[in-house]
Amino acid sequence: MNDLKKNWPTYLTLSLVRALAKLSFKRGIFVGTVLGNLLRLLAVKRRRVTEVNIKLCFPELEPEQRKKFLKEVFIANGIGIVETAWAHYGDREMFADKIDIRGQQLLDAALLQGRGVVLVGAHFSTLDLGGLLFSFTNAPLNTLYRKHNNPLLDTAITAGRSKYCQPIERKNMRLVIKKLKDNQCVWFAPDQDLNSKGCVFVKFFGQCASTITATSNLVRFNDSAVLMLAHYRKPDNSGYILEFTQVSSCDSNDKAAFAQTINDSIETAIKKQPDQYMWMHKRFKTQPDGDQKLYAAAKC
Repeated sequence: MNDLKKNWPTYLTLSLVRALAKLSFKRGIFVGTVLGNLLRLLAVKRRRVTEVNIKLCFPELEPEQRKKFLKEVFIANGIGIVETAWAHYGDREMFADKIDIRGQQLLDAALLQGRGVVLVGAHFSTLDLGGLLFSFTNAPLNTLYRKHNNPLLDTAITAGRSKYCQPIERKNMRLVIKKLKDNQCVWFAPDQDLNSKGCVFVKFFGQCASTITATSNLVRFNDSAVLMLAHYRKPDNSGYILEFTQVSSCDSNDKAAFAQTINDSIETAIKKQPDQYMWMHKRFKTQPDGDQKLYAAAKC
């Protein structure tokens, strides 16, 4: 009873997510659109962060275009909530005729090398659904993640993701190395600002961005192949694209150059469907001069 009193918001959230998972595809897209519009109105700080990011990364857009883009971003991320529910609690077969896998020959060729594959990911709105979509490749997948501060929520998220991959806490590098040596795929998303520790400052959408260098370490552990993995909902909402692309060749010992190469790959992937990215994260909060005013001015 004490646990219920303490964690009732989490239990309620998980119950709602389970309910969303029962929606049909068409209804799920509709409900997600409504959720996205509500979030845009209610999540004021997230909206302000998104506005700052759009202005920084797409300076060519006029004010009305930025406003339209902002709305599209929140709709995509609202639908992403439903997609997460489907990934964790839904029926995988609902997506069997809705997935278009592109570049699987790159994945197959990388696995033939026998040294494991590092899959560079990003925080797309289809983040958790990506694991379900990847399962149609029939390749073994491990995903690095950071533990959630809420233990109950962390357990639920890990259980949901475990349906299609093995989640590995990002500090467990011994297990990561083992998976690569076993010629498995390890997914890692290096596109968030984790302050300046273990990071270098390189460009991302023309802005100076604190970028973690762990990707180069992952590649060096076993001289593994590295590919970019992106996943999008098709613009007409008819299904999804899971796409593997080659990452430009770069010396993994040069951490700054390698980080720039990775950022370039992520940026290219985002530009294919820019609204389906989590622009509400403070990607540029850490700057080399210690200035953190990029978001402060917008009261984020």
